[in-house]
Amino acid sequence: MLLRNFILLVFCCSCFYSEAQELKNETQLFRYACKLQEEDQWNDALIIFKNLLKSDSSDAEYLWRTSFIYSKLGVLQSNEPSRQQWYTTAAYLGKKAVTQHPQHANAHYAFAVALGRMNEHAGNKTKIQNARLIKSEAETAIQLDPKLPGPYHLLGRWHRVIAGFNAFEKTMIKAMFGAMPGGSYDDAIRNFEKAILLEPLNGIHYYELAVSFTERNKPNDKQQAKNWLGKALQIPVKSADDAENRKKCEDLLAKLK
Repeated sequence: MLLRNFILLVFCCSCFYSEAQELKNETQLFRYACKLQEEDQWNDALIIFKNLLKSDSSDAEYLWRTSFIYSKLGVLQSNEPSRQQWYTTAAYLGKKAVTQHPQHANAHYAFAVALGRMNEHAGNKTKIQNARLIKSEAETAIQLDPKLPGPYHLLGRWHRVIAGFNAFEKTMIKAMFGAMPGGSYDDAIRNFEKAILLEPLNGIHYYELAVSFTERNKPNDKQQAKNWLGKALQIPVKSADDAENRKKCEDLLAKLK
């Protein structure tokens, strides 16, 4: 009897140790994948996050991060059907994250990013429907975490796109889909400025802010755009994204001179 109890105790301890080791390994993998993501090594990070999802398909961090990377890498695919397939996967994971974790700000942000990617080549009806949801998801993300810069960037682009519609397009949208509240260059500018305040080393915020000033085209807006682009060019280049953002800023600044 004593021997049997001893064997059972050893077996239980072994199981607990094994589970602890698996948990430790999973935590280490997650941290490593996050590090790869921060370093813009998106493909390597995606491989790990996909494997982590196999171990826990409902984990909020695994879901939103995998969704975001699918959106990020989708644009690099060789043709439009492939890109849309990646964006569809991103939207599926984003929606799952939002459904299962409605209080997770990054889940709403990742879902909004995926919808925005899908909208790039969608039909008009789908664009309008998604536009409403993108705005709602971005605003929800901000309500849950006001210090998250990405949703402000999304809202900035949302307001600028709507503001850029001409009177006929706005009338048609209202007639077909109802009024769409918001959509001004002032709102776009405020959101991009907020994104810069929260994430001052991300040049894409400066670029989009400069574009917004250029499109608004009020007195002194051209100079405002130049000023922000000049600030963007002072940001150190530490990644491929930084280099791409700098090139965009340089090209726009050259057009404005």
